[in-house]
Amino acid sequence: PFETAGASIGPAGVKQLLQMPEVPYLAEMMNWPGVLNQQADVLEKIKIAHDLGKPVDGHAPGLKGEQAKNYIAAGISTDHECFTAEEALDKLRYGMKVIIREGSAARNFEALAPLLHEHYENIMFCSDDKHPDNLVQGHINQLVQRALALGVDLFKVLQVACVNPVKHYKLPVGLLRVGDPADFMVVQDLENWQVQATYINGQQVAKQGQTLLPRQAPQVVNNFTAYQVQAKDFAVAAEGQKLRVITCQSGQLVTGQEVVQSKVQDGLVVANVANDVLKLSVVNRYKQALPAVAFIKGFGLQAGALASSVGHDSHNITAVGVNDEHIALAVNALMEHQGGISVVGADGKVHVLPLPIAGLMSKDDGYKVAADYTKLDALAKDLGSRLEAPFMTLSFMALLVIPELKLSDKGLFNGLDFEFVDLFV
Repeated sequence: PFETAGASIGPAGVKQLLQMPEVPYLAEMMNWPGVLNQQADVLEKIKIAHDLGKPVDGHAPGLKGEQAKNYIAAGISTDHECFTAEEALDKLRYGMKVIIREGSAARNFEALAPLLHEHYENIMFCSDDKHPDNLVQGHINQLVQRALALGVDLFKVLQVACVNPVKHYKLPVGLLRVGDPADFMVVQDLENWQVQATYINGQQVAKQGQTLLPRQAPQVVNNFTAYQVQAKDFAVAAEGQKLRVITCQSGQLVTGQEVVQSKVQDGLVVANVANDVLKLSVVNRYKQALPAVAFIKGFGLQAGALASSVGHDSHNITAVGVNDEHIALAVNALMEHQGGISVVGADGKVHVLPLPIAGLMSKDDGYKVAADYTKLDALAKDLGSRLEAPFMTLSFMALLVIPELKLSDKGLFNGLDFEFVDLFV
């Protein structure tokens, strides 16, 4: 209810989907306040999954103690959002499985890897939002290699990587037992863990990092209302001297907040590049509306702007930049392509990677997308971004259920108290 989405899926829709054999579990119960407050429709979705014998994935960053205990008691079996060992231990103690997540922006392996020695029976690995250039380099095999380098027993690591997910999610994947389908991979050695070949049901599907599967031409499906925005749409009238600012950092999806002095020009609050206070905006992609505008620290841009239609959960357009003109250019480029990621350079030149399928996916070959993304990532860093994955971080600035401060198309939102807050303090 705190953002504009293209549609909503209620309990009836969840039941229809979970009755399909290709939907093996209920993913990411993000509305943890709804779980803890026993919100009827939230609990009904969980009950539907249990009645159909399908597990429920969790999503509860920072939840510990009694709150974690009650969240798990509602029937939620995993969480991939733990970012401290203390938090993960609490959840393990109350019967939850912890999934160690290492994506492009959120990196929790280092903090949680020491738990592998003792708790390997209840731990799994995942990436959760990994850019295509990173996927070309590797995936779960990289976490196996790193865990082994830390001295974790080989068979404990393999149980975490290969066995626990199959058993937990009841996946139709062979485990090298008599009568199982021949699902396995061949690796160069047991230290570096470079995958040489992958087999599914006895058929080789990948060789030396290249897929052998036939390419299927995708159908373009999208829900996108394109319209032009103007620089003046992003103007913020100076209604106070103190500004509530989102703070982000590399490797984390959780954000903080700071109160800073407003920089005012001609009665308008503007970005303060010297103090790394940039303008952040979320623009409704489903119907024409004025953008929501706030400010953010941590992106480090010295010029230009970035925009993305990958903006969890509702995937409106999220943009960050140093001035209104460049932000408008970045947003309009995505309006024109009905989705994608864009960079506007200091010279105003626009670069776009189109994502026409749902505004989230490309029609092109994955390796080409990886190369195209690498170019835009380099351009963003040339503009001064210090973030390891600036576009992935940007996509999470509209994810309201990860504390502390986020922005939706309806305004600035406090994810701890689940309420909107004022831009000015």
